[in-house]
Amino acid sequence: MRPGAMEWKFDFATAGSIHFGCGQIERITSLLAAVDGPILVVHGKNAKVVSLLTRQLDLAGLAWEPFVISGEPTVDTAAQGGEAARKMGAGQVAAVGGGSVMDAGKAIAALATNPGPPSDYLEVVGKNLPLTCRPLPVTAIPTTAGTGSEVTRNAVLGVPDAQVKVSLRSPWLLPQAAVVDPTLTLSVPPAVTAATGMDALTQVLEPALSLRANPITDLFCEEGLRTACDALAAAYEDGQNLGARTKMAWVSLLGGLALANAGLGAVHGLAGPIGGMCTAGHGEICAALLAAVTRVNLRCAEAGRGSPGLMRRFEQVGQWLTGSERATAEDGVRKLQALRKTLQIRGLADLGVRREDFGTIVEKAKAASSMRANPIALRPEELIEILEEGFES
Repeated sequence: MRPGAMEWKFDFATAGSIHFGCGQIERITSLLAAVDGPILVVHGKNAKVVSLLTRQLDLAGLAWEPFVISGEPTVDTAAQGGEAARKMGAGQVAAVGGGSVMDAGKAIAALATNPGPPSDYLEVVGKNLPLTCRPLPVTAIPTTAGTGSEVTRNAVLGVPDAQVKVSLRSPWLLPQAAVVDPTLTLSVPPAVTAATGMDALTQVLEPALSLRANPITDLFCEEGLRTACDALAAAYEDGQNLGARTKMAWVSLLGGLALANAGLGAVHGLAGPIGGMCTAGHGEICAALLAAVTRVNLRCAEAGRGSPGLMRRFEQVGQWLTGSERATAEDGVRKLQALRKTLQIRGLADLGVRREDFGTIVEKAKAASSMRANPIALRPEELIEILEEGFES
């Protein structure tokens, strides 16, 4: 599956700087003070973390205004945020929250400096035009261990009229700084820990199998897969386990680095349409689909579909997930299935998905950019099988 060293040819890009570790939030003012202009603080509902940030801004004498994100962002949310940034004369954006907040912050930063409606820049349902002006600088501060959005070059937005989630995508969307402080995740409740953690796991597994994987992303994926399962189970069991929280923040960061450079796969290809058709969180959808997608991809690889080295990669994934060098690819699938039960992951039915919508989901998934990196070109009936498996808890 991987070329020999003499054939290696790849690009790699990430945030301008990454600041990882407990207590990193305490240096936020020095990072923000290095950029000219008032700060638009994009945030969600975590009042404790937001006040921790804004108190530091006040003490440092930095001008700022809030922009609150309720739920997962839509194109209208991003447009309103862009207008708010222009109105206050913002020089930068600080996005503190989960993946939705960071995605919103990046989209707002782009729309604050680029003319026209958001649809001009959206893939799949929009014109997919490139940004013509650099966005405002973004400092991304995650409060969950999930999306890795602090180091990715896209912003996922809901498009209610089309009942789908799609990306605004540009290399310019990479944040100027990512501040990953695991202590900010200690208050995340178990159900959210499970959903966001499964998203983080998905984002080190799909790039590992991706058609666009490269030697650097392979390193990130192996480390993430070796760490994720046990750390996630421990963080779910005890939310105050700072060691487990730190490991999951690490996995999430690795996933962001990997997906930004190697792409994803069918889990995310299906999650976009599903997320646009129901109110469930992105992480919950990925959690319901991960084991099923991996199992079907593996079965196709066993039948000889995919690249010549794909089965070897599946075997490695099984070993990394289980921590056993004797594990098989099937053992890896069983590990994912068992983790889903441990974390009490809900099925698609409980998330509001209807069987009669399966056909529509599959049709929309065909156009998703993530599908293009899946190691197998899955057939419609195989995508239906995945939805059926993920339907029940």
